[in-house]
Amino acid sequence: MADTTGDRPGTGDRSDTGAALAERIDTLMPRAKADLAELVAIPSVADPRQFPPEECHRAARWVADAFTEAGLLDVRLEETPDGSHAVVGHRPGPEGSPTVLLYCHYDVQPPLDEAAWNSPPFTLTERDGRWYGRGSADCKGNIVMHLTALRALGDDLPVGLKFVAEGSEEQGTGGLEAYVAAHPGDICADALLICDTGNAAVGRPTATTALRGLANVVVTVSTLRGDLHSGMFGGPTPDALAALIQMLSTLRGPDGGTRIDGLDCTGTWTGVPYAEEQFRADASVLDGVRLTGSGSVADRLWARPAVTVLGIDCAPVVGSAAAVPATARARVSLRVPPGTDSDAALAALTAHLTAAAPWGARVSIEKEGTGSPFRAATDGPAYRAMGRAMEQAYGRPMEFLGQGGSIPLCNVLAETCPDAEIILMGVEEPRCLIHAPDESVDPTEIRNMALVEALFLLDYAANH
Repeated sequence: MADTTGDRPGTGDRSDTGAALAERIDTLMPRAKADLAELVAIPSVADPRQFPPEECHRAARWVADAFTEAGLLDVRLEETPDGSHAVVGHRPGPEGSPTVLLYCHYDVQPPLDEAAWNSPPFTLTERDGRWYGRGSADCKGNIVMHLTALRALGDDLPVGLKFVAEGSEEQGTGGLEAYVAAHPGDICADALLICDTGNAAVGRPTATTALRGLANVVVTVSTLRGDLHSGMFGGPTPDALAALIQMLSTLRGPDGGTRIDGLDCTGTWTGVPYAEEQFRADASVLDGVRLTGSGSVADRLWARPAVTVLGIDCAPVVGSAAAVPATARARVSLRVPPGTDSDAALAALTAHLTAAAPWGARVSIEKEGTGSPFRAATDGPAYRAMGRAMEQAYGRPMEFLGQGGSIPLCNVLAETCPDAEIILMGVEEPRCLIHAPDESVDPTEIRNMALVEALFLLDYAANH
């Protein structure tokens, strides 16, 4: 079992147990920071076009070694159909105890513009009470949260555990989804803790109950056999980039809200609201810039489709020539709310873009990927235990929120393990700026969510 420090918490009075766990986790936080620093230093971007695949393998090996040291058995690397590696392990529980899956992923987003970071993206840096670095929150902070919870419990682990760490979640290539369907025995449990989300804000305990799905495409527009001199031919010559820009502009209405033919863009959110002032601060919206769309912020985030142009291939400003472009292409992402089929959304997006092409421009649309939206059932014993654990750790009731992001794995898990309760939680909160420069994590969230997880495992075993 893991190296331990201090008295091991007992399983007696709930408040005494919580205090002992909290004290123990406090003593473990320096180790948590050291672990996170080691993990962040590994640039585990699962895209061989940008980073060597060896870095992902190195991160996988680190995770396997750490969870073996923390007491899991048979921790191994399993190759998934997309060529990535899942770290899989388990630990049996006492006779008759429930089983809990702990999920996380060790791959990270690329750093994007490193010049936009205020500290090196792959060096964990403390600043203003937060820990900065790529993956510090998404999702290596959750790896450290799991480790801290297990170390705090020591040998007093009253449930069976299964563990999986994904290696290509950020690329959306579906490796683990395929692995789960083929190896349900490695994954299925009574409760699945999918630790790749987080709280509504620092100090507000939250379980995510709804996820948007996605439909991503790459659209290519062609108008000429080759680029032409804009002085000699500009005017009547159909400009592929101008055609693409015009097509993309039709995906939004005058208020900036998503408007795609064949898709309902009027849904409403009935859960906890998201104040516009708080959202503006969380999203770092510049003064004087209006939010796009209509309805509440929660409606737009969690109940309606949302389109984003992720990238455009065209000549860069520096080095561009005086030429009419013959071709241009864009990567377009459509987030899909629960209640909307992602394949139907993909078909609507494809049809809309094709119909919007001006001047008879030739359009080809490549499907990049889809993921179904997800809604969790919240009326089981695992949710009740999680609610008690969160309230004990944070001193306030657990809230339910939606998440604008997509985790396609959740639907695969729901289909493969139909009797399992799926709880989405973690250390991420809006100030983390996941996927953006200067990603960070609040260490108090690692501390408190590790306490939540440890309390949950004790409570769930006692009340399953």
